[in-house]
Amino acid sequence: MSNPSKAKGTAFESLVVAYLREHHNPATHRNVQMGRLDIGDIDGYYLHALEAKAEKSITLSDYIAQANREAINAGQPFGCAVVKRRMKGAADAYVVRDLATDVRLLNRLREMEFALRGVAPAAWTLIDRQHREAA
Repeated sequence: MSNPSKAKGTAFESLVVAYLREHHNPATHRNVQMGRLDIGDIDGYYLHALEAKAEKSITLSDYIAQANREAINAGQPFGCAVVKRRMKGAADAYVVRDLATDVRLLNRLREMEFALRGVAPAAWTLIDRQHREAA
C-alpha cells in the first residue's frame, strides 16, 4: 500500500477485528467502504456501527459525528469510534461515543435487564454473576 496513513488504519482495523472475533463475535469483519453511504469500518460489534481510528491527531467530535451518520446508514441504533492509543494494542483502545448515545445504550440495557429479571430471574442472576466476576 503506497499510502502509509491508510496502511496504518487498515492494520488497526485488522487488530480490532481480530480482538472482537476472539472476545465478542466470531463473525466480526471489516466493511467495504461505500462513500457517503458508508456503514462503518467494522461489522459485528453488537448494535453498533464502529469507526476505527488510528491517527496522530485525535478529533473526537469528527469521529463521533461520522460514527453516528454511519449507524443510520447501517441501520444500527448506536455509533461509536474505537480510537487507537499510541504504543498500545486493540484491547487498550478507547471506545468513544457521545453522552446522548451512551444514555440511550444504558437505558436499553437497563430495560432489557429488568425484562429478563422479570421472566427468568435465575438466568438474570447467572448472567449478572458472570459479568461481575469478569470485571
